[in-house]
Amino acid sequence: MHTIASTRQGRIRGLVRDGVAAYLGVPYAAPPFGARRFRAPAPAEPWEGVRDALEFGPTAPQRPYRSPLDRLIPTVDVPGDGCLNLNVWAPDGGDAGRPVMVWIHGGSLRNGSTALPLYDGSAFARDGVVLVSVNYRLGVEGFGVFPDAPDNRGLLDQIAALRWVRDNIASFGGDPANVTVFGESAGATSIAALTASPHARGSFRRAIMQSGPPHTVSRDEGARAVRLMAKELGTPATAEAFAAVDRERLLDVQDTVVGGADPIGGGPGFHIVVDDDVVPVDPVPADVDLLLGANREEYRLWFVPTGTVERVSGLTLRLALLKFRIPRRVARMYRTGRPGARPGEILGEMATDMLLRGPLNRLADSRLPSSPASTASPVPAPSPQAPRTPRTFVYEFAWRSPVLNLGACHALEIGFVFDTLRSSEELTGSGAPQALADAMHRAWVSFAASGDPGWADWSERRPVMVFDDPDSCLAFAPRNEELRVWL
Repeated sequence: MHTIASTRQGRIRGLVRDGVAAYLGVPYAAPPFGARRFRAPAPAEPWEGVRDALEFGPTAPQRPYRSPLDRLIPTVDVPGDGCLNLNVWAPDGGDAGRPVMVWIHGGSLRNGSTALPLYDGSAFARDGVVLVSVNYRLGVEGFGVFPDAPDNRGLLDQIAALRWVRDNIASFGGDPANVTVFGESAGATSIAALTASPHARGSFRRAIMQSGPPHTVSRDEGARAVRLMAKELGTPATAEAFAAVDRERLLDVQDTVVGGADPIGGGPGFHIVVDDDVVPVDPVPADVDLLLGANREEYRLWFVPTGTVERVSGLTLRLALLKFRIPRRVARMYRTGRPGARPGEILGEMATDMLLRGPLNRLADSRLPSSPASTASPVPAPSPQAPRTPRTFVYEFAWRSPVLNLGACHALEIGFVFDTLRSSEELTGSGAPQALADAMHRAWVSFAASGDPGWADWSERRPVMVFDDPDSCLAFAPRNEELRVWL
C-alpha cells in the first residue's frame, strides 16, 4: 500500500508494509556535482506533484573494500548524481511527537551507504521510533582538504540532513525536539564533530557513538591524502584541478592512495579537520545525553581476515612498542591477562585500547561532574528546556562471532542494534542470538525515547553494560588496569 507525506520541497510517495511506512531516496540537498562539486551543499530543488520515494537513491561515489574485507562488508552501488538523499521509516499513522533517530553510517569516511539491508529501519519504526538514515559525500569529494573549497563537506552534508529533519520530520510523526543521532566507526566520529559545530546547534538532543572516538586533525595533516593524489594525478592539489578529472579516474587514484589504510594499521586517509567554521575546536560532547562504547575485539576485523595476527612476530611487537613509546611492562600486563595469546593479538588489543577504548573512556570521564571539561562547551544546550546535567552511559559488546574466528570484532554489533541479524550474516553467521539483538535494540530505543538505556550512569565506579549471550551484565571498571595506561 502506498502513502503520501508532505515535505517543504514537495509531496513524496512511500510504501507501507506491516505497519511501517518507508520513504526512500528523499533528496535533502541538490546533487553535489557539476558546478556544485567540491562546494557546500545547496538546498534541494522543489518539485511539482508527488515524487516516488520507493527505492534507495544514488550512493556516494566509492570503490568497494579491498579483499578480503569486501566479502565481509558489502558495497551497494546505486548510480546517479543525487547522492545527498535520506530514508525515513515511520510507524504508519498513529501518534505524533515520536522520538527520532538519525543514523550516520561508517566506512572510514570513504565507504558505505544507507542502502545496505543491514541499516533497514523497520524494527525501529515497529517500536515507535521515526528512523532516518543519511547518505553523505565520501572520500576526496567529501573530506579532501583544498585551499579553494570548504573543509568538511561531508560533515556539512550531515548538517544539511539534520536541518531537513528539523524542518520536515513532524510530517512523519516525529518530534523535532527529541532527535538522537547515532552512528558507528566514522559515523560516530562524525557525531562527535557535530557536537562541536555551531552549524549543528539545536539539531539533536542525544547522541550514540558506536566504536568511533572523537578525532580530528589539522588542515595540513588532513590535506595529506589530497597531496598524494595530486602527485599521482599530475595535477595541482586544488579543488578546481580535481573537478576537471574524470570521476572514475579520481576514484581509481583515491583507491591507490588510501585503499589499503585502516583504523588500526594506519596509513593515509580522510579525516575531519579543525577549521575556523564547521569544526572550530576539538570535539568534546558535553551538552547532550551520550551513549558510547566499543566491541571487545575491534581489531580482529582487520587483523584476522588479512592474516596480520599470524604475521606479527615477537620482534614486530617490540618494534611497535618502540614506535609508539609504549613501555614493555604494558605488553607484559596484556600477556598476563591473555595467556596463550599470539603477539599479533597482543598488538591488536593494545592498538584497540590506545586508539578507541581509551579515548572513549577519556570522553566519558570528561563529562563527570568533577571534570573541568564537563562545564565547558562551545555549543549551548540543544533544547529550549531548562538546564540539566547531561547523562553518560557506556557499553561493551562482547559476543564473539564464529565466522572466520572474527570474535567480537568491529561492526559486529550493528545487526543487533538494528535487529537485522538476517542481513548481517557475513559477520555474525546464521546462528546469532536473537535475544541479544532484542536487548540491544530495546536499549537504543529506550535511550532515544527517554535518555535512559536501562543501566547506571557513568561515574567514578565506571559502570559498563556488557552485552553478551547468554547473559548481559553490568560490570564495574572492567580491565581497568589496562585502560588506565591510555587515560
